[in-house]
Amino acid sequence: MDKWVDASLYPDMDLPRDMTGLTDRMDFLARLCSAWDFGILPRNETVDEIRRPEWRSVVEVCNLPTSSAYHLVRRWHGLPPIPYLGDRFAYISEDENLIYV
Repeated sequence: MDKWVDASLYPDMDLPRDMTGLTDRMDFLARLCSAWDFGILPRNETVDEIRRPEWRSVVEVCNLPTSSAYHLVRRWHGLPPIPYLGDRFAYISEDENLIYV
C-alpha cells in the first residue's frame, strides 16, 4: 500500500492501516479525485490500483458528480455515465473542439 497511497491526501488524519473496507476506499477515492480536480496528479501506481476490478463497486457507490476526475474513473470501470454537475465555462462551451477533450 505504501507505493500507491499518497500520504499528502491525509493532512487531517493518519493514513488508514489498509484499504480493504468500503468506507476507507470511498474516502480515499474522494480525496484522490478532489486533489486531481485541483491539478495534483496521482502516481502511476495509484492509477494502476484504482483501475483494478476490485475498485469498481467503490467507484459506483462513491458518487462524485461534480468531479471531472471521478467521471474519468467511472469510464475506466465501464460504468454508465452520470450527469456532470461541475462548472461549465462559457468561454469554451461553444468551442467545436470541446468534443475532443
